[in-house]
Amino acid sequence: MTDATISGAKALIECLHNEGVDTIFGYPGGVLLPLYDELYDADIRHILVRHEQGAAHAADGYARATGKVGVCLATSGPGATNLVTGIANAYMDSVPIVAITGQVPTPLIGNDAFQEADITGITLPITKHNYLIKDVNDLPRIVKEAFFIASTGRPGPVLIDLPKDITTDEIEFKYPETVRLRGYNPDTKVDTDAVKRAASMILQAQRPIIYAGGGVIISNTSSELLKLAETINAPVTTTLLGIGAFPETHPLSLGMLGMHGTRYANYAVQESDLLIAIGARFDDRVTGKIDAFAAQAKIIHIDIDPAEIGKNVRVDLPVIGDARGVLQLLLSHLREKQGKPIARSGAWLGKIDAWKNKYPLQYTPSDTVIKPQYVIKEIHKACPDAIIVTEVGQNQMWAAQYFQYEHPRTFITSGGLGTMGYGFPAAMGAKVACPDRTVIDIAGDGSFQMNSQELATVVKNDIRVIVAILNNGYLGMVRQWQELFFEQRYSHTELTGSVDFVKLAEAYGAIGIRAEKPSEVPSAISEALAADRATIIDFVVDPTENVFPMVPAGAAINEILEQEVTG
Repeated sequence: MTDATISGAKALIECLHNEGVDTIFGYPGGVLLPLYDELYDADIRHILVRHEQGAAHAADGYARATGKVGVCLATSGPGATNLVTGIANAYMDSVPIVAITGQVPTPLIGNDAFQEADITGITLPITKHNYLIKDVNDLPRIVKEAFFIASTGRPGPVLIDLPKDITTDEIEFKYPETVRLRGYNPDTKVDTDAVKRAASMILQAQRPIIYAGGGVIISNTSSELLKLAETINAPVTTTLLGIGAFPETHPLSLGMLGMHGTRYANYAVQESDLLIAIGARFDDRVTGKIDAFAAQAKIIHIDIDPAEIGKNVRVDLPVIGDARGVLQLLLSHLREKQGKPIARSGAWLGKIDAWKNKYPLQYTPSDTVIKPQYVIKEIHKACPDAIIVTEVGQNQMWAAQYFQYEHPRTFITSGGLGTMGYGFPAAMGAKVACPDRTVIDIAGDGSFQMNSQELATVVKNDIRVIVAILNNGYLGMVRQWQELFFEQRYSHTELTGSVDFVKLAEAYGAIGIRAEKPSEVPSAISEALAADRATIIDFVVDPTENVFPMVPAGAAINEILEQEVTG
């Protein structure tokens, strides 16, 4: 190298500095050695995970907790393919991450070289865009574009595939100041006429419901959502990924809707005459039977992605644009037209209040066996402002139902892909992003074991997460379906011979706590909160407990199964 040039590996580090990257979650390999040699002296924190999937999920959790782009790094071949589940997860949930993968030298690409995989081909359907760098001079432009694409419009993952020779080639480094892409120019302008029509429809409605999705959180629109709800006096229900967008202690909150949503949220949607969908995609877990969903309602759909309009349900008024800009303009038009909060029909709000009183979330408490719902309520009592991350399954649904979330970015979960093993590494990423916050992974004993090796990572890096395992000895959600719909034929869902989680924690140098009786739950939580390092709490819970309410697959969302509650 001359005084005027630097290596491609050094150039990549400089690019990441320019993008404000402070943390990379990664795992090295042969083709990445030049890059890792540069990382040795770089002032970017590199966290060595124990599996590449952990790196992708950690970058995802970091991004959701902050709104910034998360970054993960893996070597070629199996290292790159181990990122795929995490990339797909981020794609489904619109999470901005940049995944950087090593690749064999460019002359060997396509020759089945050692540890070669066509990772750009593999990830084509699960990334917003991906790149294979073939000329080191293109590297700064590509990195700039990757971060721009990942973080703008509807966010999502972008992958950069980096051949080994590109990291050693020389470049006269200059980072571009702007991005120019002919095929990608996110339109942030708001359709004023559509917003005016939306305001008119809202003023004419008698039974409106606001249906808020993850797009509200992504666009930092929670304060505008609160203002809208209070201005038009309309109840608010959220999707799983929309949890935290609206304070759940607010009188207008209906909680989550859908398959495991509150009965009153589902009833309200079904009887509404106007559904105002904001940053939501009408997922099948929300809508149930499509032709029966909100059949009495006109639908306003506010979304940044035109491809979502009409994809699953009919829409009477599409409003394309960033949710924040749309809601700000909508509030302005409503103030012009109305001038004061709308005095909504007492009959409508009264009916909803009656449903809330008649059909609260409930379970049968016990003095002898730990109920998982009780664990969630006690965690909320002990640390209501914690960031809650979940695995997938029953643990996820109980965490969504029984922890009352007041703020955005405090509930982090795998929505669209439903990825078991997501929660623990995502909690790790969230804690790295927010070191002063309490971060708790609410886990199932099955899901946690899929990435439990990251205990080594959190201990080594002093990442003080808490894992609350709802240990029922089963793949609980699958067992629940077998009980309800497959005549209790529990085919391969019992986790026999499961690990001693206290000993597992201690083996890695973490703290292990076990609670086997309800009376032990509060003290176990307190001990974990006071711990000086990562902690696992093994809550041995009732193995027969199911998640209710529940809408069977293919049923309308007001066709709800409930359990009989006593005590």
